[in-house]
Amino acid sequence: MFTIKAELSYQTAAATRLNWTSLGSMSTGSGQLCRKTFDMLFRYRFRQRRDGMVEVRISDDERRLIGDLMEQLRELLLSTSPVGHLDPSLRRLYPAAYVEEVDYELEYQQSKRDHLLERRLSHLDVVDATLSNVELDSDSVTAWITTINDLRLVLGTQLDVSEDDAPGNFDPEDAQQRHQAIYHYLSHLLGELVDAAGI
Repeated sequence: MFTIKAELSYQTAAATRLNWTSLGSMSTGSGQLCRKTFDMLFRYRFRQRRDGMVEVRISDDERRLIGDLMEQLRELLLSTSPVGHLDPSLRRLYPAAYVEEVDYELEYQQSKRDHLLERRLSHLDVVDATLSNVELDSDSVTAWITTINDLRLVLGTQLDVSEDDAPGNFDPEDAQQRHQAIYHYLSHLLGELVDAAGI
């Protein structure tokens, strides 16, 4: 399971109870939590300029969180052998092509896994190098999209959730729910970047 070392500010308030399904009805009178949550979920983090560059408007907390998750993903990827046992968390990153044909599947994994690993590590390197940037070129945007999607796929597999699972009431004292909140945050972040890039 990914360890959440850096947490978003609205998740660290122990007394907070946040109903994700009713965010749209929150009033500004709800105080600082409401403002932070609305800003976190609804402000635009990415905007494409006329020159094709994409502006990045994410907080330091978000950058630290993404960096921590990327570090753990890199370790998990590097612990995977070219063939044989695959960490269950990575099954969505290396989907089986021949579910019932063991020999064919082994040959497929031998031919594909190293290439996919090299590509994912390359994308991680790009995101790591541009994580503090305020703008991204098209190649960097592609790396960000791929890496954020990889993070959410691995975390979603660990939690046994998907984008079809709607967020429910959030309890910041519940470790499982904190991880689920991060999963939905990554999904939202990915969708926003894809929209901004016009992909």
